[in-house]
Amino acid sequence: MNVYFKPWQDRLPGLLLCMALALLATGLSRHFGGPQLLYALLLGLSLHSVTRQKRWQAGLNFASRTVLRAGVALLGLRITFDQVTALGWHTGLAVMAAVASTVAVGCWLANRLHRPFHEGLISGASVGICGASAALAVASVLPPTRENERFTLLTVVGVTLLSTLAMVVYPLGLQWLNVAPLATGVFLGATIHDVAQVVAAGTMMSTAGDTTIADTATVVKLFRVMLLMPVALLVSWAVRVAAALPGPDVATEPSGLTPTQEVPLVPRFLLVFIVFMLLLTTGLLPPAVTALGNELSRACLVTAICAAGLKTRLQDLWRLGWLPVLMLVTETVWIAAF
Repeated sequence: MNVYFKPWQDRLPGLLLCMALALLATGLSRHFGGPQLLYALLLGLSLHSVTRQKRWQAGLNFASRTVLRAGVALLGLRITFDQVTALGWHTGLAVMAAVASTVAVGCWLANRLHRPFHEGLISGASVGICGASAALAVASVLPPTRENERFTLLTVVGVTLLSTLAMVVYPLGLQWLNVAPLATGVFLGATIHDVAQVVAAGTMMSTAGDTTIADTATVVKLFRVMLLMPVALLVSWAVRVAAALPGPDVATEPSGLTPTQEVPLVPRFLLVFIVFMLLLTTGLLPPAVTALGNELSRACLVTAICAAGLKTRLQDLWRLGWLPVLMLVTETVWIAAF
């Protein structure tokens, strides 16, 4: 019996610490305002020196991989196929093209700036799809290396700040240009990175009794979230192809995670994502279950970010330099211009 409990005994200290920091980050966000994931990351980074002992590592690794994937899978409880079809095929195709082109721009920038191919995938998906959640999801299907972890953390910080800035700047620009409500909602939903900031921007621009902007922005954003699944599948395929191609690559350090022989073509958590979407579409799930799933998804993602922060030294983020920041800003400008 001890054989079955031993892994959990090893994981418990690190996992409990991550959960405690996640609760603290949630409390700070509710009391002072500001992005919950950013608080989680900063708390984790500030306590990195405390968790360098071996007894914390199993729990931190479990939270940064398994708990993260559970949070991504639960995102499927936000979207129904009815919401997607309600957009119309013109809007749907435009949003799909914007997402695909942004990921392509990320990969092109990584090549031009002599950065690893994985960084282009992570940054492009985070800007094109759903900010920090997409960065975490795409990173979870990539080979686990220290370099990927560092870049993912920097991406989380960057897209969170850019999304907050867009939440303020975009509504002001759209009002100045006197853009129609429907087009305004589509633009906000298709360009702002994180779901929370999309909802906030749409609400700010909605007038009393007319929620067209907020409703349209939310549905378009949820459609982008749905695209996380096919993009993650394509990333798994791209990683396989890239690994088979000869040529130099940027050296990476081992992550300390349980090594995997190869990235699976269809990760199981993405299949669960699809199942949750199907269940929500059928209407079989009570609203209370859906609400609980959304809360659990957010809690898992915050816990995973705490773990990633605890495993990373702040100096490691500075070592990445200014090129990743340039990539994120360029991709943000691209999707807005598109």
